[in-house]
Amino acid sequence: MCHTVAVTRARWTTETEPLPPHALAWLSRRVGLGEPFEEVSVSAPESALSADAFTALEAVSAVSVEAADRLGRAGGLSYLDLLRRRGHGTLAVPDAVVQPATPEEVVEVLQVCVDYDVAVVPFGGGTSVVGGVEALRGDKSAVVALDLAGLGALVSVDPVSRVAVLQAGVTGPEAERLLGEHGFTLGHVPQSFERATIGGFAATRSAGQASSGYGRFEDMVESLRVATPVGEWVVGAAPASAAGPDLKQLVLGSEGLFGVITEVSVRVRPKPYGPRYEGFVVDGWPAGVDLVRTLAQDGVLADVTRLSDVDETEVALELAGSRAAALKKYLRFRGVKQPCLVILGWECRSRSATMSALSGRKVVRLGRAMGAAWLHGRFNGPRQRDALLDAGVCVETLETATHWSRVSEMRDAVRAALVAELGDPVVMCHVSHAYETGASLYFTVLVPRDLADPVGQWERAKVAASDAISRLGTITHHHAVGRDHLPWLEKEIGGIGVDVLRAVKAQLDPTGILNPGKLI
Repeated sequence: MCHTVAVTRARWTTETEPLPPHALAWLSRRVGLGEPFEEVSVSAPESALSADAFTALEAVSAVSVEAADRLGRAGGLSYLDLLRRRGHGTLAVPDAVVQPATPEEVVEVLQVCVDYDVAVVPFGGGTSVVGGVEALRGDKSAVVALDLAGLGALVSVDPVSRVAVLQAGVTGPEAERLLGEHGFTLGHVPQSFERATIGGFAATRSAGQASSGYGRFEDMVESLRVATPVGEWVVGAAPASAAGPDLKQLVLGSEGLFGVITEVSVRVRPKPYGPRYEGFVVDGWPAGVDLVRTLAQDGVLADVTRLSDVDETEVALELAGSRAAALKKYLRFRGVKQPCLVILGWECRSRSATMSALSGRKVVRLGRAMGAAWLHGRFNGPRQRDALLDAGVCVETLETATHWSRVSEMRDAVRAALVAELGDPVVMCHVSHAYETGASLYFTVLVPRDLADPVGQWERAKVAASDAISRLGTITHHHAVGRDHLPWLEKEIGGIGVDVLRAVKAQLDPTGILNPGKLI
């Protein structure tokens, strides 16, 4: 049966949050604003999808070769992706967009693509910042973006077991709305929450801001329904099992290389009553790291536990607007010389246990207003990136995880690598997730954009920072491998590990149509 081809949507677009005047003034003083460059019109090349392949795809699913549809699924949301959309660098554009409406259609689409030697890039919210959804063709005749937005249903809810089945294309906000109608929450809120999807969370081993309470996404997954080029595969049958190695883990984090996730069965929890967020300040990064480590090892972390270093705290205080001067004066009065902001938020964990652990420590309490301000603005970063580009600023993020004994060494090494490559950038860092044995560090970099070579400016900095990261921890804590982190993967998992991944790939995708150029 022939399907409609109206799939027009620029899935990667987002509402731009303008920079307030005081933020622009701070940027000008602290970073220096670069000169806006002339944007170049970006157009889609002619589709390389053959007429026969188009006809075969059209027989099983919605498909479009319209330029607007293809450009709307060209890449993710990294700084380099944003530059490419402004005409700087090469933008990889898919030859078609296919939008199946059911899991069964996904299986059929993959079979057609095997038959016609067409590469397939699974596309959810398009929020990858590591090249994970870049439309690379590899050695195939063409490449299609498999947009999973049509798989947007809540399939079932088991209120007794507290398990729900969601289709892969459900976005974070929609998942919360659908589950909320049954009195439940998933509690998974990464910074990409507004656009990212359930399937993307699983495919990249996503970590939400409240993962200390709710768990990382892989901790929530009970089972997965996966379409592969050799047939449909369902993994996971019970809350726990000793039936051999846990094959769910082959799919979680596989970034669409082994199959296309179509449904995810997840653990859900009752909606929280009265979430509470508060701000605190400690004097100096070492004291902050020691505080968060103690909370983690004593089992009393808040659901959200976030420690900002001095540079990131400076930005947070400056962006507080009219309250900035009063806050700084108050902290000086309290004897704080190197303020480091701590945000703690409770939704399902005990606040009293955390607060008891804080007693007796040199911690300045800023109260609920600072916590509410962080909560209100926690998605502003992605929204403000276009505004920063317009102001001539290169803005990008990096993340990693390491053991507690190396946290400060990691922070210093990454900062040094970025400064060596970029001159005088602002490098902000925070602990985003804490564990008993270590923590994740998340870096944000601001520097005037190099007009002559904006792409090379960041590529060189990324390599230097990634080399530093790889020496001391994991190349990625939650952004995934994609294309950008591929050069450092073998050092982390070993040659045998790479061979294992290749063997799984060969078994599930023998002709290699799925997401070429990523992960392995």
